Amino acid sequence: MSTTSPRHLFVAGATGATGRTLMRQALARGVSVLPHVRPKSAGTEPASTWPRKAALELADAPALVEAMRGSTTVLQLIGTMRKRFAAGDTYETSDIGTTRQLVDAAKAAGVDHFVLLTSVGAGTPVGAYLKAKAEAERIVRDSGLAYTMVRPPALEGEYHRPPGFMHTVAKLPLLHNLKPMHLEQLAAVLLRVSERRAPLNAVLEGKSLWAEVEAAGR
Repeated sequence: MSTTSPRHLFVAGATGATGRTLMRQALARGVSVLPHVRPKSAGTEPASTWPRKAALELADAPALVEAMRGSTTVLQLIGTMRKRFAAGDTYETSDIGTTRQLVDAAKAAGVDHFVLLTSVGAGTPVGAYLKAKAEAERIVRDSGLAYTMVRPPALEGEYHRPPGFMHTVAKLPLLHNLKPMHLEQLAAVLLRVSERRAPLNAVLEGKSLWAEVEAAGR
């Protein structure tokens, strides 16, 4: 179900690679968007150049709910990588905990659409990373909120460098949909589903995800 009423997006994870790309596209197109940033990041690039931002800790539930009021869609783009574990990040805190905090706030703030950036393989998870993604998906699925989950394959762009064999393997007909996706393509899809509020209660992966890339003109 799509909607023609104006959409107002709340973006968690706006300072990550995907978030920065999405913000650049959104601002260039005049999309109503409110990026969440940690207070310590509010004065750094590119957050310092954004006209609006919600600078707060996600653990501050009342402040998070208040910041979300008026938003129609929450995009959960937060995640971590193993190389950040030394800084204190874990899959539990960065993928699962933040999703739970955002879902609870979205319900309290009256948000009607939750977009979750997850990963290919989360449907049949193997390993800690995918199991964390699967648990985040479960939290969203069980929340009662209308949702769209996006499971991209390997990403490329900025610091994302998929192994060279991925491009070769993706040339095989049965594996074509596993070809690496550029951050610009992913950001365009995330904006498209958020602005359209569609597809609802759906998982975009493989063929369905690449169809959205094409529909977004990427």
